[in-house]
Amino acid sequence: MTATEGLLVPPGHGRVVETPAQQVTFKVTGTHARAASTFEVVVPPGFDVGAHVHARSEELFYVLEGELDVLAFEPLVRTADDWQQWRSRSGEGVVRATPGTVIVVPPGCPHAFANPTDEPAKMFFQSSPPPDHERYFEELLEILDAGGPPDHEAIAALRSRYDIQQLTPLRHR
Repeated sequence: MTATEGLLVPPGHGRVVETPAQQVTFKVTGTHARAASTFEVVVPPGFDVGAHVHARSEELFYVLEGELDVLAFEPLVRTADDWQQWRSRSGEGVVRATPGTVIVVPPGCPHAFANPTDEPAKMFFQSSPPPDHERYFEELLEILDAGGPPDHEAIAALRSRYDIQQLTPLRHR
């Protein structure tokens, strides 16, 4: 790609990183763009990323298929185990995001998503600046593909390296 050429990534294309239960397709990486990395993410049933916050990263989520429970606000009280019960100062709580829902998360804003259904969900995900989330996804899927329950110590170490302060646990069926 040169300064006078764009990038076109057709449906079904991009670099795929996957486990038997999860799939992330890298659509636009730091190699292609200075502003953001872009991914198509399949969120399996029962997956809960856990509430977390980034000091530097800004994120955008767009639900393409399925349903996700999401939040993007500072709660009145940060409980350590279950973000699903959090409430914002204005009384907002968790929202069931369906196709067409957009979630924008500025740096410093606690956020989370989970798939409470029995069907996979798919979302468009953009993170700025690149390439932190590219490396993070590669390493996270390696940990989750190891078999058995997630290695929470390895995930915690990974997240601390990539500007992710975990507030509640990641859960993976």
